[in-house]
Amino acid sequence: MPAGGFLSGLGYLGEGFRLIRQPGLRLFVVIPLVLNILLFGIFFLFLAEIFGAMIAAAMGWLPDWAWLQSLDWLFWILYGVVILLMLAYGFVIVANLIGSPFYGYLSELTEKHLTGQVVVSDGGWAQIIRDIPRSLWREVQKIAYYLPRALGLLILGLIPVVNLVAAVLWFGFNSWMMALQYVDYPADNHRLSFPGLKQRLRRNRPAALGFGLPIALASMVPVLNLVVVPAAVCGATAYWVREAEASATP
Repeated sequence: MPAGGFLSGLGYLGEGFRLIRQPGLRLFVVIPLVLNILLFGIFFLFLAEIFGAMIAAAMGWLPDWAWLQSLDWLFWILYGVVILLMLAYGFVIVANLIGSPFYGYLSELTEKHLTGQVVVSDGGWAQIIRDIPRSLWREVQKIAYYLPRALGLLILGLIPVVNLVAAVLWFGFNSWMMALQYVDYPADNHRLSFPGLKQRLRRNRPAALGFGLPIALASMVPVLNLVVVPAAVCGATAYWVREAEASATP
């Protein structure tokens, strides 16, 4: 099946939400969901303080120009968007570190549901335990890819006027990272390296951005961000089956 474009990518998160309701997949949705609820409560309390401090500090850097001071409400919104995007993916990073072994197996079961073929082996809980070191290493690679780029964008986002562009760049970067984050699960099941995954997604970047955009937006919404992770894993697996494998060759 030929790979689609940006609009094609947009539909996979919705398909993921439909897939997580399948009886054979529910258990591996519920367990990490409970972990995410506990994590989100701690994460929200901790970051609420940091959010307020960063906004106050950034606003204090504004020069005493009348036209800038009259636009302080706009800068509040822009700073809020930039930091919220940063925190949204920060939550995803921590949640996926905890749930990565479950999500790898959820992706495998989803692909079996979609194609009727066993991806690796039907090892059940024993396979989940064996895959923990490899799953955690994949998450570390994604964090190492994300952090320096996020830091650069964060610095841009804290500069008045420049943050007009930084907010747009953050949306694009977060969309790309969400695609990398979740398509990595089926890619790992097929033993495709993380550098290989980046190359594969770049061959159809519009579809990857289309897939990642609604996940990035959903990750910014409290409560919804708790259930979007397993849905994104299932949607990413459908994306892998129909889009990523179609880009296996240039």
